[in-house]
Amino acid sequence: MSRLKTQAAKESLLRRVRKQRLKYITVLPSLITILNGACGFAAIVLAGKGAYAMAGYMILLAMIADMLDGRVARMSQNTSSFGGQLDSLCDIISFGVAPAFLMLKVLEYKLESAGLAGLNSALENFLQRFVWLAAAVYISCAAIRLARFNVENEEDESAHMSFIGLPTPAAAGVVVSLVIFHQEILRELLQTAGGTWLVRLCGNAIIYALPFLILGTAVLMVSRIRYPHIINQYIKGKKPFAHFIWLLLGIGLIVWSIHIALVLIFCGFAASGFVKWFYYKLIRRKAPVLQAVKKMELEKMGK
Repeated sequence: MSRLKTQAAKESLLRRVRKQRLKYITVLPSLITILNGACGFAAIVLAGKGAYAMAGYMILLAMIADMLDGRVARMSQNTSSFGGQLDSLCDIISFGVAPAFLMLKVLEYKLESAGLAGLNSALENFLQRFVWLAAAVYISCAAIRLARFNVENEEDESAHMSFIGLPTPAAAGVVVSLVIFHQEILRELLQTAGGTWLVRLCGNAIIYALPFLILGTAVLMVSRIRYPHIINQYIKGKKPFAHFIWLLLGIGLIVWSIHIALVLIFCGFAASGFVKWFYYKLIRRKAPVLQAVKKMELEKMGK
């Protein structure tokens, strides 16, 4: 009898699992999400072929698709856990693996052109291992960031006013914007201006800073620092007139030079959260303590 009861319980459990199988999905948001992952894969292929700027543009296109899929799903009131999981799987390709691989290929090409690759030296081994370690840490933190977002995320649009930790598209944008700026603006200046020392210095500084920047963005992704949702906080709904002025200035900067605008927007956004955290957690907390110490010193002097 006990065996029959156990078997009946197992069959009941299997029937429940079968009932929970996915039968319906929202087609349009899912297609846009798949486009996000396809753009990330295209970026990896292009980076492997040496088309670094085009790879960066494909990641930017993936960002546009990532913004649209959630917006379309919420507008049509078709949000689902399937869409959230699919979005995260595509995000790890486009904003995790693709930027890390792009950074690796750019550094490899730079080391080869500088004459450091191919030398059996401790410096070459150290640089290669450090770059690979930075890429691995970035991918790991991006995966942790996306998994944490899936667990803590609320589907209600009104709850999306800020993010805990740097969003993965913004982290990828830091790397991508600098690579595009280096490949298109600095290379053009090197060809037209004859390669001045200042242009060479800026180019080398950007490339060699990429592993450190990717490590910094990795830490910011898994941190508890809050970052604002730009559209919901500063654009959507009625906002102060100053927000409108800043938006016009941003659009003007994009029209004047989209390459410089991308660098300032992504790097400024990533740095803004850390600067605010540093100010409120350290400087502002220390101010009352310093005032109390000064007051005690003044009281002692008065005595």
